[in-house]
Amino acid sequence: MITHYPNWSQECAKRYLSRTLNTFLLHGNVHDLVSIESDESVYEFMRLHEFLADEFFGARDIVLFYNRASGVYFRDKASREDFEQALKARDSLLGTTYATSLPKDPVRIFSILESYFRLRLGQNKSVALILEHAETIVPMNDAGSTGVEDRNALVYITRWAQDPVLLGGDFTHIILTENLNDLNRTLIQHPYIFEISIPHPDASARRRYLESKIPVDEYAKVFELPIHVLSQQTAGLTILQLQSLYFNAKENKEPLNLDTITQTKKELIEAEAYGLLEFVESTFSLKDVAGHRLVKEHLQLTAKALKEGNLEVLPMGYLVCGPVGTGKTFLVQCFSKDVGIPMVKLKNFRSQWQGVTEGNLEKILHLLEAMAPVAVMIDEADAYLGDRSASGDSGVSSRVFSQIASFMSNTEHRGRIIWFLMTARPDLMPIDLKRQGRAEEHLALFPPQNSNEKEELFRAMAKKTKIKLEEEVVPKLLLSDSYHLSGADMEAVLTRTKFEAVAHGKESVNLAMLEQVIQNFIPPTYPEEVELQTLLAVLECTSKKLLPDLYRQMDRQELLSRIEELRFIIA
Repeated sequence: MITHYPNWSQECAKRYLSRTLNTFLLHGNVHDLVSIESDESVYEFMRLHEFLADEFFGARDIVLFYNRASGVYFRDKASREDFEQALKARDSLLGTTYATSLPKDPVRIFSILESYFRLRLGQNKSVALILEHAETIVPMNDAGSTGVEDRNALVYITRWAQDPVLLGGDFTHIILTENLNDLNRTLIQHPYIFEISIPHPDASARRRYLESKIPVDEYAKVFELPIHVLSQQTAGLTILQLQSLYFNAKENKEPLNLDTITQTKKELIEAEAYGLLEFVESTFSLKDVAGHRLVKEHLQLTAKALKEGNLEVLPMGYLVCGPVGTGKTFLVQCFSKDVGIPMVKLKNFRSQWQGVTEGNLEKILHLLEAMAPVAVMIDEADAYLGDRSASGDSGVSSRVFSQIASFMSNTEHRGRIIWFLMTARPDLMPIDLKRQGRAEEHLALFPPQNSNEKEELFRAMAKKTKIKLEEEVVPKLLLSDSYHLSGADMEAVLTRTKFEAVAHGKESVNLAMLEQVIQNFIPPTYPEEVELQTLLAVLECTSKKLLPDLYRQMDRQELLSRIEELRFIIA
């Protein structure tokens, strides 16, 4: 019977058989179950360390594991006895007592292991070492702040990777970590250490688990949706999480429907992302967005293409710009409701601790790939994403920027991971993120341009704030050509009106009360800043047909000159 292993393990075997590499750095989904398939399409699922020890290195004479907590341990009794025999011989020769009290710290145990490896390889034995939780042994540090023990451990690992005796013998060293960026960069960049990413399971892998491990009659009792739908709806979950989902539902006798699965999935993914990802939910759709007719029509066509599977025609991402209060965030949230795919918001993943920021971001990006199709929303993108030339933080901002820019430009993600970068100051964003191949489509939003749009905005905000109006009449002052309110201003007016009603013991609002609040309301006045943000949005828009008539025919040179004047005034 022939066994079929995962693609990543086949790549590892291929590289090893080239006889030029013996050290492999496995990262990503390292804490999940690994599936193996026989010719009869029978699938087995086992923990990664069990797969490596019993299947991948099943023919090796000796298989050892090491981590800081447990120290050295072995695949089987024969491996342990062989190691103990070698230790006793070493103790009698050198006068040590390692056979009775084996150290756990990396440096001393690596010295013992190296002698053992050379001894057994000289006897034509085959050996495999699996190093677990490598980030605790050779953590990410600046060269100047790396401790003596970390440096010594790094020397051992890198030396094993290029030692002629170890390369010539049947020796393999597997290094395991979840986040690549948690490791010392010397290790990651070493030419004799091959890095392999273990991906999250895709829909077919999740379906294989469901079909092979859950009886048909049992499945019907636990899940209230077809197996192919469940496989799609659990994107982003590991096999272990899927297993937990099943056992919890079975134990509690609570069948899972689409709503409960969606909610549980969100909780599991947010927890796995250390709370750095937040799912964005909206009860509103694009039909509830006031104004922005041309932009809404464009996004509705995008949603249609996505639902029909025409991913190749979609942009890699969107830059949504416009003055403050024009509803950039609300528009994107409404789009997520229309398109029917999950939307997540990146929370603050930056940390004061060395290496943690890059590790957090790597974890987030790995999850985004697993969750695809997914939309990603980044508010205040000009401040959030940083710049390639940022300095003063030991290069962290520069490395973070490079990670995000590289991930965004991966064309394999087209139509699968859609970025929405929102900002009122697109001029402050680096062109690396705004260029074609990243945030390709630039959409501009503006305040209401005429009385019809103002009335539409009023009614939309009345619905959003759930205000009870005694009359359906829109106050004339709001429709006046001399009176301009943004969406945020309009929402503030209606909220104040509701406050006045509550203060006077009323459940609904009449026209007189509304007009009184409007006359009393003084919106924040930053005319130069608002004009600058408006003109920058006009300049940034990548489609002339999406601009209102007022801005469509503006002379570009005059536009640039006015922008420079406003920058000078504001500065």
